Amino acid sequence: MPTASAPSTRPGWAARASLPVFPWDRLAPYAERARRHPDGIVDLSVGTPVDSTPEVVQQALRAAADAPGYPLTVGTPELRAALVRWARCRLGAEVAATQVVASIGSKETVSLLPCLLGLSPGSTVLIPELAYPTYDVGARLAGCTPVPTDDPTACDPAGVGLLWLNSPSNPTGEVLSADRLREVVAWGRRHGVLVASDECYLELGWEVEPLSVLHPSICGDSTDGVLAVHSLSKRSNLAGYRAGCTIGDAGAVAAIVEARKHLGLLVPSPVQAALVAALADEEHVRAQRALYANRREVLLPAVRAAGFRVEHSEAGLYLWGTRDEECWQTVEALASAGVLVAPGEFYGAAGSRHVRFALTASDERIAAGAQRLRSLGRSPGSVGCPP
Repeated sequence: MPTASAPSTRPGWAARASLPVFPWDRLAPYAERARRHPDGIVDLSVGTPVDSTPEVVQQALRAAADAPGYPLTVGTPELRAALVRWARCRLGAEVAATQVVASIGSKETVSLLPCLLGLSPGSTVLIPELAYPTYDVGARLAGCTPVPTDDPTACDPAGVGLLWLNSPSNPTGEVLSADRLREVVAWGRRHGVLVASDECYLELGWEVEPLSVLHPSICGDSTDGVLAVHSLSKRSNLAGYRAGCTIGDAGAVAAIVEARKHLGLLVPSPVQAALVAALADEEHVRAQRALYANRREVLLPAVRAAGFRVEHSEAGLYLWGTRDEECWQTVEALASAGVLVAPGEFYGAAGSRHVRFALTASDERIAAGAQRLRSLGRSPGSVGCPP
């Protein structure tokens, strides 16, 4: 009778085993506790859009629904032209059609860029000290070493194959200054290190206007050595469409396109048509921005009233707060009041005493959450009254 074999030690399995536990699985017990609140959960943990996809985008998707053939990996000529126009109008960048490529959401690029670029195993990938976990995962999947740092220009460039920026930041909402962006781009060019900037919250500046790394004031008249990664999930409520793009260095874009052809990473034709419509319409972007601004105005003072110190948070869809205690203690206290937030530890050790509040809930849920937070702030011994 066959016996169970020992766990495989093949290199592929070993690499997979080195990945961290998917962080959101650890939040499940707290979500269950928050759901027991008499008025239901106020879920401020995940940044997923809740508002309707714009009708102009839905119409474009329906009109392109008859799509029996394989889509173009590089994107239709119409989509590439739309991306070139959008880069010029929104980012201030003059690029050619060979410098843009659509992606299956921006997470495709964040998670696969070291692989798509063919970085050598063992190469270093510099990532922000507080960061979306997928930068780390993407490096590990390629056999590279992720190194968190808030000052990449102070790092030894030997062996560095890629440098990630994220401005506005997830989770903190911090916006890097023009001077800082210029310094990092210059360092990358000096040492032959590609600078990739995740800019999916660029349209959502509140206290400061974020600049793209592709803006001429940052990278000059050339996008050499620089990539910008964008998503339509937040600005256009297209998370369910999986629609993003990468723009910039022609050689890097060519390498990405070539690898994506082999891997069959194809943005569906109807989604490409929807992207064209979304990029051409600014009215829905202004309307969505206004919704998030109103929700921020409701939630921010309530978070402060509950005893939190809000740091950065000048852009994006999150409030980054602390009451100077271990983050899971804060998560537990808020879950008991029916409010679910993300522990800062998900984004790196430097976030171990912070939590992240998302603005991506309905007006009604944001209002309910604000009321609960204010009530906590008035209750002796509550989350709003740290020792």
